Amino acid sequence: MLSFVALNACHKIWRLASGVLAVLAVYQLIPCTTAAAEREHYNDRYCTTCHGTDGRGNEGIEAPRLAGMEGWYLRRQLENFRAGIRGYHPMDTAGSAMRPMAKLTDESIADIVAWVGGWDYQPSEITIEGDVQSGELLYGVCATCHGMDAKGNAAMGAPALAGQNDWYLVTQLSNFVVGYRGRHEDDRYGQQMAAMVGTLTDKSAIRDVVAYINSLEVR
Repeated sequence: MLSFVALNACHKIWRLASGVLAVLAVYQLIPCTTAAAEREHYNDRYCTTCHGTDGRGNEGIEAPRLAGMEGWYLRRQLENFRAGIRGYHPMDTAGSAMRPMAKLTDESIADIVAWVGGWDYQPSEITIEGDVQSGELLYGVCATCHGMDAKGNAAMGAPALAGQNDWYLVTQLSNFVVGYRGRHEDDRYGQQMAAMVGTLTDKSAIRDVVAYINSLEVR
C-alpha cells in the first residue's frame, strides 16, 4: 500500500500534469498564421492559462505571480527554463512542467516580458504563518543580496521577494535547500542561493523567514 507521502506526491504530480495538458490543449487549438499572431497567443492565451489573467499566480498548480516581477528577472528565468538550467531536476515538478512552455524565441521572450510589465500589481494573499521575529534574524543573510526591504537588487541579480506569493517562496527555498534547484553548473545565481540557504535548517525556519518577508512593505 502506498504511504501517505507517496500518495501526496502522486497527487501533486497529477495536478501539475493536468495543468500542463490544459495549456497544451489551448496551444493546439489556437491558429497561428503570422508572427504577430504567434506573439499574441503566447502572451494572452499561453501564460495566463497557469499564471492567471491578472498575473497573480495559481497555487493549485504552483504557478507564481508574474505581475510586479522585474522584467530582467522574468527574462532570465524564461531563458533558464528554455536552456534546461532551471527545471532540470525530476523532483522539481513545477519547474519540469515549465520547461516545455519556455521553448520560445528571443523575440517571444521580449514580447512576454514587455507585456507582463504592463500588468497592475495587487497585493498577494498571506497564506503562510510563522515566527516573524525569528524570521527577521534569519533574513539578515538574505538581505545581503535582496535588500533589507526585500525589494531586490538588480545589480546583484537578486529579485524582489516582498510581494511574491508566500507559498511560492516556501516552495523555492525548500527546493534550494534539498538541491532541486540551484545545482546546475550553468546556474550561477542559483548556485549562490543554494549556498546561502544553509541557515534554513528546517521547514519552520523557512516559514519563519517567509512570514517576516510578508510583514515588509511591498510598495
